[in-house]
Amino acid sequence: MKTLIYNATVINEGMEFEGAVAIDSEYISSVAQKGSPEYEELMAGADRFSKTIDAQGALLIPGVIDDQVHFREPGATHKGDIRSESAAAVLGGTTSFMDMPNNNPPAVTLERLEEKYRIASEVSSANYSFYLGATNDNIDEILKADSGSICGIKLFMGSSTGNMLVNSDEALEKIFSCNMLVATHCEDEQSIREALEEAKTKWGYDAQGRSLIPFREHPVIRSAQSCIKCTSRAIELALKHHSRLHILHISTAEELAMIRRAKEQNPGITSEICVHYLYFDDTYYDKMGAMVKCNPAIKSREDREAIINEVASLGVDAVATDHAPHTIEEKENDYLKAPSGLPTIQHSLQMMLELSEKGLFPRTTVVTSMCHKPADCFRVSKRGYIRPGYYADLVLVRRVLYTVSDENIAYKCGWSPLKGTTFTYSVTDTFVNGCHTVANGKLTGETNALRLFFDRF
Repeated sequence: MKTLIYNATVINEGMEFEGAVAIDSEYISSVAQKGSPEYEELMAGADRFSKTIDAQGALLIPGVIDDQVHFREPGATHKGDIRSESAAAVLGGTTSFMDMPNNNPPAVTLERLEEKYRIASEVSSANYSFYLGATNDNIDEILKADSGSICGIKLFMGSSTGNMLVNSDEALEKIFSCNMLVATHCEDEQSIREALEEAKTKWGYDAQGRSLIPFREHPVIRSAQSCIKCTSRAIELALKHHSRLHILHISTAEELAMIRRAKEQNPGITSEICVHYLYFDDTYYDKMGAMVKCNPAIKSREDREAIINEVASLGVDAVATDHAPHTIEEKENDYLKAPSGLPTIQHSLQMMLELSEKGLFPRTTVVTSMCHKPADCFRVSKRGYIRPGYYADLVLVRRVLYTVSDENIAYKCGWSPLKGTTFTYSVTDTFVNGCHTVANGKLTGETNALRLFFDRF
């Protein structure tokens, strides 16, 4: 199908301009600025297109690339699955995702990884890739992995979900020596365990045996220092082995400073920020409790401001979600039993545009941080930009108020920490490989999602 989107405000490669984008099958065939001969030629031949969309007043941006999600399949599909969460993703303008391996069973072999790819090929609304999980003893699987067909190796370094903690120095040395992007979760497990035991003793339990630890203790238990200590170790290994290191969900100002310094020695060290660290700080725990409990913990207002400033200066290499749904029943437990993780992928683009609307950074920075830089960081083939010859992953956003409510939350878990929030912008249309997957804010039932491929490192 050939589609022409015209009269749009195109935001791409640091610029905003009124223009048109033509789609031919899966690819962008033309990008033209209004008033140019190319634009006039497109408009004169509009009858050649199967579909034309007058996008007057709308922003047209590349599809968002989210480099860190937990879609819960296999093993915890009561919380979410690839079908439900990818549908939520495209409703929010995310056209490509990279899913984590801490499933049940964990994706720590290529055979298990390919099973996830098979499921996604059948049910996903968005383009997909999956990390291979690292363990203390699966280096043979890692060495067999193809860097062009999977997004990277996920390393729980210092802290873990389930049985994926890598704490062997020998294993760490081998993993950092491999020719793959290594994405790390950095928190020091020993520090966390010691702080948790202190909190249990300090706060005790009620008569029903429920922990009395308040949720505001979460950033004390999972402290800034535990993150800094582990991130420092990851950087040390990456500098030693000249590794391609991607540090996930940075939550402290000090880590950002450490990474800036490390990049001067190894430009292959990159970082990711998650939207909830831009949107919340530790003052939200008393009001929202488990609804903002995640790992690493949301830290101080000063850390939040430093993170916002780093995004504004284009110092981070990806803004993502760490989308991690749990049921509301699971979240309504006490501190010790309530799981960590927030569902945010349906609203991440709106969150970033809202911060832009408040004057924290321009809209071009939103696109650079969520589309261009993730594509560059992972060397995603032909995505992340509005360019002729690239896949037609495109999003139309209009200045229409949107309030998060039970009626429009698409997550399988059925809730959002943003419920009741009103955003200035609404995602109205999403194209995935040229397929009009979302129209007028609703799923069309049409899908054309593909496996992501990567230019080799």
